[in-house]
Amino acid sequence: MLRLALACTASDRTRPLLDGRVPVPGCDITFLPGEPEDIFRRALRDAAFEVTELSMASHILTTARGDAPYIGIPVFPSRAFRHGAVFIRTDRGIAAPRDLEGRTVAVPEYQQTAGLWVRGILRDHYGVDTRRIAWRSAGERTPLGLPTGLDVAPLEGPLDAAFAEGRVDAVVAPRVPAAVAAGNPSVGRLFPDPRAEEEAWFRATGFFPIMHCIAVRRDVAERHPWLPVELFRAFARAKAMAVADLRLGNVLRVSLPWIVPEAERQIALLGGDPWPYGFARNRAELAAMIRFAAEDGLIPAAIPPEALFHPSVLAEVG
Repeated sequence: MLRLALACTASDRTRPLLDGRVPVPGCDITFLPGEPEDIFRRALRDAAFEVTELSMASHILTTARGDAPYIGIPVFPSRAFRHGAVFIRTDRGIAAPRDLEGRTVAVPEYQQTAGLWVRGILRDHYGVDTRRIAWRSAGERTPLGLPTGLDVAPLEGPLDAAFAEGRVDAVVAPRVPAAVAAGNPSVGRLFPDPRAEEEAWFRATGFFPIMHCIAVRRDVAERHPWLPVELFRAFARAKAMAVADLRLGNVLRVSLPWIVPEAERQIALLGGDPWPYGFARNRAELAAMIRFAAEDGLIPAAIPPEALFHPSVLAEVG
C-alpha cells in the first residue's frame, strides 16, 4: 500500500474520503483537513504533502513559470461565485463597477483565485480597466514577478482594519470583512443583490468559478503514474455521494428545511450537474482563468490548459 498524506478542506464533497466510505485503491492515506490558507502556504513553500488541495491561481502561476512542485488533477473541491466578494466604502461615491477605477482596493493576496476571478469579471462583463486600480496585498504565499505599470504594493496593516478605517476604498475577499459583519454603515457590497448578478453572469458565461484543484506532488506522480487516475475516480465518487444526499427527503441530510427543492432548482439552473469534475467539460473555464492571469500580469503569456494536469486524467469525466 502506498502511504500518502492528503491535505484538503473538509466538506460534503471530501468527507466520504476522509471518513473511509470511499477508499483510494492501493493507498493508505493520512488525511490532514485544514483551512485553505495554511494548506496552500505549506504546499507551495515546502511541498509538504504528497497530495494537496491547491489554489488554482497559484497553480497556474507556478506552472507557467516552470517551478510548480505539483501537477493537477481536474477535481475542483472549491468553486464559488464571486460577485459577493467585492465590498466597498459607502462614503466614497462608488455606485457601479467602473467607479472602482482610480481607487485603492485591498486583497488578501494579489494572486488569490477570488481576486483573479473578480478582476476578470470586472474587465469582461463590466468594462472596468483593472490597471487603473491601485491594488494593495496583505501578503503573498509565493513570490510574484509582475510587469512594470501595475500598481500592486503591500498593504500596511491588517486588511480588516484598513477597510474599517477607510484607508482603502474597497476590498475583494472571500470572507466577509469584520466591519460588514458588524453592520458598519460606512461599508457594504458593490452588488446589493450579488446572487442575481451571479445567476445572470452564469447564464451569460456558463462558468461556475473554479477556486481550487487537487494536485499530486510531481515526484510522487512520476514514481506512481497510476495514482492520479485513482485519485480522480475516488474524488468523483465522493462528490456524487454528496450531491445525492442533497436530494434525500425522507431524512434531511443537510440542516436546512427546504434543501431538497432548493437543490433541485440550483441543479436545473446549473445544467444538471452542479459540481462538474473533469478536464474537457471545464476547459473553456480554465482557459479563461489563464487569460485572466496573463491580463493581471501574474504570468507572462497564456499556457495550454492541458499543462496544468497530469496527462493520464485528461480524458476522465466525473
